[in-house]
Amino acid sequence: MTVAVRFAPSPTGTLHVGSVRTALIVWLCARKNKGNFMLRIDDTDLVRSKEENVDDIMAGLKWLGLTWDSFARQRDRSEDYDRAIQKLKDNGRLYPCYETEDELGLKRKALLSQGKPPIYDRAALDLTDAQKKQFEAEGRRPHWRFKLEHKPIIWQDLVRGHVEFHGKDMTDPVLIREDGRPLYHICSVIDDIDFGITHIVRGEDHVSNTASHVQMFEALGATPPQFAHVTLLGDMEGKKLSKRKGSFSVSSLRDEVGIEPLALISLMSRIGTSDPIEPLSSTQDAIDSFDFAKFSRNLPKFDEEELYRLNAKILHKMEFAQVKDRLAALGMGDVDEAFWLAVRPNLELLADIKDWWQVAKGPVTPVIEDAEFAKIAADLLPEGPWDNKTWEQWVGAI
Repeated sequence: MTVAVRFAPSPTGTLHVGSVRTALIVWLCARKNKGNFMLRIDDTDLVRSKEENVDDIMAGLKWLGLTWDSFARQRDRSEDYDRAIQKLKDNGRLYPCYETEDELGLKRKALLSQGKPPIYDRAALDLTDAQKKQFEAEGRRPHWRFKLEHKPIIWQDLVRGHVEFHGKDMTDPVLIREDGRPLYHICSVIDDIDFGITHIVRGEDHVSNTASHVQMFEALGATPPQFAHVTLLGDMEGKKLSKRKGSFSVSSLRDEVGIEPLALISLMSRIGTSDPIEPLSSTQDAIDSFDFAKFSRNLPKFDEEELYRLNAKILHKMEFAQVKDRLAALGMGDVDEAFWLAVRPNLELLADIKDWWQVAKGPVTPVIEDAEFAKIAADLLPEGPWDNKTWEQWVGAI
């Protein structure tokens, strides 16, 4: 079996370190197993999806070297979704519901007030054809729910181990909006079936969604793939990073800060695992060490200072040939190999070399606070040649 995985970002925001971690894990899984890595743009949210975000996501992945083997966009697959959705309707697994948001809200409140989970009561299944026509005559349009079977839902997660849900404890998920547009859940399952995805890597916040997805795979006649639910990435305060808040966007780290792609790869491939966080010599190091068994269930915290430390260590080992063209792009084309080797141990970011060039080559305007003392010191400076005792002699004379 050829491993087939996908990174499926929603272009409602730009690429940030949290999504990069997921993308990297998926990519490493593909490369470790010599499989196929698909980039799939999940752009069913037509209101919030932005084309500039698609460009940002693709540019960020290319910068990191996370090349993809195949590509798809959900907006181009409406006919495929329609066929699969009709199959679910025909076999009774999708059913129309006519409750308004207010009516559903009242039902939820009533259940919660009784200490019960807000599980949909399936009242729509008891509607007669006449009642449905009456609702539609009133201007109501149905949303469609997936009818979960009341049976155990079990899978062996590559990170979490044994996971078990029961259909009776879950609410039938809405898969189609009142305007007829399918929601993420059904589109994702259909895509994974059509593209032959064998392993799905996603955040642990999707575990309950996966339970309903398992039954959707089965209802469409497919075998569910293997799942790996990884912990979400948090900030140093333990809060979830949000793409909509622009948390550590890749474009900012690349263009404004000047982080090396290998520094970000080094951190994101090791954070949340049992491997030590250290500068990698190449992306191949991350591929070689990748193993789902190493992933922890604890919240990994993104430390920007740690990223800077890794960045500095990577720069300190870079050869001149690796940076020559980039230095020219920074307007530092006069830098030669000798200068690079001399200053690289002092760099945290590549752009820092401008400051060292100014120190070594630029004009220096002295700041003399005590001119009389400076003249005395200059007059007392021993004549050359100087040796390791000159400083002590000079200071003693002053």
